[in-house]
Amino acid sequence: MHRAGPPATQHRLPQAAPPFPSLPMRRAGPDDNETMYPIHFPGKVMPGAVRASLLALFITGTAHAAEPDGAGAPLWKLSGFGTLGAVHSSERHADYSSSALKADGAGRSHAWSADVDSKLGAQIDLQMHPRWSAVLQVVSEQRLDYSYRPRVEWANVKYQATPELALRVGRIALPMFVAADYRKVGYAYPWVRTPVEIYGAVPLSNSDGADLTWRWNGETLRGTTQAFVGHTDMPLYDSARLRGSGIAGLSQTVEYGDLSLRASLITTKLTVSLYPELFAGLRAFGSQGQQLADAIATDRKRATAASIGLNYDPGAWFVLAEAGHYQVDSFLGTTNSFYASTGYRYGALTPFVGYARIAGKRPDGPHALDLAGLAPPYAAVGGELNLVLDKLLRTIASQSTITAGLRWDAAPNIAVKLQYDRVTPRGGSRGTMMNLGPDFRSGQTAHVASAALDFVF
Repeated sequence: MHRAGPPATQHRLPQAAPPFPSLPMRRAGPDDNETMYPIHFPGKVMPGAVRASLLALFITGTAHAAEPDGAGAPLWKLSGFGTLGAVHSSERHADYSSSALKADGAGRSHAWSADVDSKLGAQIDLQMHPRWSAVLQVVSEQRLDYSYRPRVEWANVKYQATPELALRVGRIALPMFVAADYRKVGYAYPWVRTPVEIYGAVPLSNSDGADLTWRWNGETLRGTTQAFVGHTDMPLYDSARLRGSGIAGLSQTVEYGDLSLRASLITTKLTVSLYPELFAGLRAFGSQGQQLADAIATDRKRATAASIGLNYDPGAWFVLAEAGHYQVDSFLGTTNSFYASTGYRYGALTPFVGYARIAGKRPDGPHALDLAGLAPPYAAVGGELNLVLDKLLRTIASQSTITAGLRWDAAPNIAVKLQYDRVTPRGGSRGTMMNLGPDFRSGQTAHVASAALDFVF
């Protein structure tokens, strides 16, 4: 993480951050019995994997604390992070947002928006035994229903079988991208937000399941190999949900001096229960409508995501770059994206620049109903469905962004950031814009200004 202070190496970027950031642990003692830290899980019952991991956490922790051999009480720590942000966009016919999982942003809905980047997170780490530990992380940020109800981001138990081999069970961060282990912690990276062309293409950040991690050391190389399986079931709004079943993947990190490389591959059967009226309408047009709906709907479709990235950080300056490929045979389409960013540190100041690009492709096959020969009333209805379908397919992002900004490490654990983005949707796509108005035009550049205060504690 960045640290304020004259030496550049005190605030360099994280390199291959471990799943659980190393912070000073606090030993629970008898005086702590008077202090309670209640945890409330809003909404529906947590998935079974998360409930099981939390149950194992408390059972194992209680058993260890009660051991008669005087091994000592469990070690625990409470930490947190947050971002207070404000964003302005010159685009008045659409909203600029940092994620497709947010309800609105800056531009059409609000000239200035705090919802794009603002968030608050808390984390509890528990070391129950030299081999057993656990973590719980809860994050509050805007959802698709406009609420800020906290969501459990991590909740897992870890067993350190050997110094090199570890097993985790519960809700685990998906090891996708260089910043996978700290993508919610704005303080940990130089920009106001991670590049939306890469990180916004796969907004999922965790899964419920298990992973196996092997850390190895060579003469000049250090590496981490991580294999994982799981599933996810995320409520979107009303009855809409996003489900990923049979998630499986592999991630490989290699470090050589100041250079860190990470490659990941993830596959799942994806279901997104959106736009039921559109697909019901298409299916009413006989076999052609049925085939079109089956081809476009995201209903247990194979989804694949691959990424590769590097972080070179010798101290005084840094280079970050990533590329990704994402494919779903549905209205989500196929995208290829990349970004590159560099910055230089002058004491507590870090100016940076960057460029990002995402190019989208529609799924193969027909993209509209054939209305030839239909009676005028049916052709009119089919024409309306084709318009809606075309708008849906335009959500497959094609966009470029030029970025320039400045980070100021104002105090230990506090960073102030200013950032300018020149965002241009391309190829008839809306890019990553949302809440489009009737006068929105692809190809029109939006000038986005952002300010953020990041902190950790």
